[in-house]
Amino acid sequence: MEADINTADHVVSEHTQMAVRRARAESDAFGLLALEQPVAGELREIVSSIQIMADAERMCALAVHVAKIARMRHPGHLLPAEVRAGFAEMGKVANAMGDSANQALVSHDPRTARLREEDEVMDNLHRQLLSVLLDPHWEHGVPAAVDVALLGRFYERFTDQAVEVGRRVVLMVTGALPPMRTSAPTERRTPGRPPAASRTMRRHPAGRDGDHLLL
Repeated sequence: MEADINTADHVVSEHTQMAVRRARAESDAFGLLALEQPVAGELREIVSSIQIMADAERMCALAVHVAKIARMRHPGHLLPAEVRAGFAEMGKVANAMGDSANQALVSHDPRTARLREEDEVMDNLHRQLLSVLLDPHWEHGVPAAVDVALLGRFYERFTDQAVEVGRRVVLMVTGALPPMRTSAPTERRTPGRPPAASRTMRRHPAGRDGDHLLL
């Protein structure tokens, strides 16, 4: 939001360190599985840890995607004025959920995290963002719309990964994996009218540029 190239560069460099740490931790975990023959709770904790490491690296990768878009648009400001407040709120929620996931992991107490509730807040903010993009009065062109859509998706996926960390902590502690969130209700369609996804793609034909970045 602040067109801070130094912060963007730092985020990108940290991802390399994250990948190294994940590789080292995975090697240790696989060594335990191969040599120590863990049972029951110990086995559950090792396997969950491997999955949590993957979730954490995905969170880091999503932050890198945001940083790379910011670097591409530097020295200009990436976000139009209409969406800056929304992204400020999304950033606060994402930071809070990252902290909550970390707290639950360190304490082994999933009750310390309110990840489900916070994720609902992020989903609502994401829907509000999409409504701004689809407004007929959007005047910033397709490239800006693509940037905003991608950034919104990265923020939303970041919090989804935080929820996954929380679910893995519950599995480690209780032995039961909480169910995933149910999908949104099916859209009611008017006969002869295409679904919303199709209408969205026609409105923004370039809106899927960069989908290969999504995790």
